[in-house]
Amino acid sequence: MPRLRKRNRDRKPLPLPVATPRWTDGLSDVSIAGDPTAFPHLARTDLPAHPTTVAGYARLVREIAADRARWEPLVRYDALTRWYSRLETGPGYEVWLLSWLPGQSSGFHDHGRSAGVMTVLQGELTERSLTAGGEGTRALTPGGLRVLATGHLHEMVNASLEPAVSVHLYTPGLVEMNQYPAATQQLRHRVH
Repeated sequence: MPRLRKRNRDRKPLPLPVATPRWTDGLSDVSIAGDPTAFPHLARTDLPAHPTTVAGYARLVREIAADRARWEPLVRYDALTRWYSRLETGPGYEVWLLSWLPGQSSGFHDHGRSAGVMTVLQGELTERSLTAGGEGTRALTPGGLRVLATGHLHEMVNASLEPAVSVHLYTPGLVEMNQYPAATQQLRHRVH
């Protein structure tokens, strides 16, 4: 006589397995593998500290400027616009490399909530600024540093006949660059 099988729905459910911890003796990763700070290659202390002050940011910009082998191979020129590339980021800052062909300009702008430190690496740039006291112009050449406060309204221009390269550090990292085209019009009316 044929044997009848019960259907799956008629079977009693099997009890679910109880999860048991893998390390039932309470051992942790540190007790198993050892303290990772005990191994010099895992807890290096010889790494340079990230800057946190204007003086530290200025030092970093000078170090980058002095390390020509680091930035020079990265320089590119674009006939239509300024060329830029991010060189480095750290906690609370970022560093940009920019190149400028003759006549290229940033337009009047500010850097939003960011302050900055910049230097020219080769060539010459002209900074035009507008303040409550009026307008100002300054030539920026290799070796000098320019500290830019939050909210500083200015324009950078390559007014020379040679290409220029500059490095800019922003803190906090640059998330906005507000353009002021009306400032350019005001300046032109004052000159004529």
